Amino acid sequence: MADFDTRVGAYAVIIRDGSILLSHWRDHGHSSWTLPGGGLEMREDAPAAVIREVREETGYTVELEELLGVDSIFIPPEHRFPGEDPRLLHALGIIYRARVTSGVLTHEVGGSTDQAAWVPLEQVAELGEAALVQVGLEIAIRTPACSE
Repeated sequence: MADFDTRVGAYAVIIRDGSILLSHWRDHGHSSWTLPGGGLEMREDAPAAVIREVREETGYTVELEELLGVDSIFIPPEHRFPGEDPRLLHALGIIYRARVTSGVLTHEVGGSTDQAAWVPLEQVAELGEAALVQVGLEIAIRTPACSE
């Protein structure tokens, strides 16, 4: 058995009309706003995972525009939730820039998120958002959008 646990997730930075699309995550009595996305399922690649997760969490179908980067963090065993694997967690977040192609904003029911919202960029800091939102925004700002 390895001395650590690994979790790979794929997430989307979706900005439209000065607002970013966020999901409200909740688990083990904790909650925060985060980028829509989540863990890869068995035999699922990152692009397919982020498209599926965004649809589940927000109701939108998206098209990926580009890979922005990878967030890599280590979570010590003492900071993991009760009942989780007691080893060090290496969490990798693959972050894409995406755009909405269809759908209607819809809250997820029965999943790890309970709300989705377009949040004005100037209000993001007020949300007490997950660090992943800040990472995604910083990478998106540093990486000019691809032009067609």
